[in-house]
Amino acid sequence: MKNPTENPIRHKSFEFAVRIVNLYKMLTSERKEFVMSKQLLRSGTSIGANIEEAAAAFSKKEFIAKNQISYKESFETSFWLRLLNRTEYLNDKEFQSMFDDNEEIIKILTSILKTSKNNED
Repeated sequence: MKNPTENPIRHKSFEFAVRIVNLYKMLTSERKEFVMSKQLLRSGTSIGANIEEAAAAFSKKEFIAKNQISYKESFETSFWLRLLNRTEYLNDKEFQSMFDDNEEIIKILTSILKTSKNNED
């Protein structure tokens, strides 16, 4: 198996998951927010977990399905980030950094899914 750091989406999604876990720790310990932050933790780490599963897929169909789940989880993560920002649990700087990283993952996943579906034959 290839080193995950050599694969941009695997690397970016793992690093994003680390940031999500650290954000969750800060939100729960410093800002005493437990409900939305747990949702963010689940969706934000699920992105990378499903990308890892896609990397180990046994078929093109499974590869596409796992990346589609990651794509959807990225959109859910965007929702929780926006909500945490609007409700002032995240300041604009904290929000923008996480949001931009998530948007980059969405763009990469969009490209992966388009290419994979075009080559599905």
